[in-house]
Amino acid sequence: MRYIAAYLLLQLANPEATPSASSIKDVVTAAGVDVDDERVSKLLSELEGKDIEKLIAEGKGKLASVPSGGAAPAGSAAAAGGDAPAAEAKAESEAEESDDDMGFGLFD
Repeated sequence: MRYIAAYLLLQLANPEATPSASSIKDVVTAAGVDVDDERVSKLLSELEGKDIEKLIAEGKGKLASVPSGGAAPAGSAAAAGGDAPAAEAKAESEAEESDDDMGFGLFD
């Protein structure tokens, strides 16, 4: 994922140019991450000759067809009885307690 992100950042910086392996490595190492040369070369070989905007559009189309499944459990929980809100409140309180165990908060 980091190599794709670096590729896209370089593409945004200069849409007329195709990012090179060395420029991708520079971006990734600037972020303080080790570079796997095989993954960079595989990424570039997979994207060679392809329009990145078309690939992103195709990916969005494929993701749109994936069912999210979020509505079904909520409906069945409501049909099961009135215990769902109590269980939800208990889960929320446990989540709040687990934050205390870490010794710091998200906004500290």
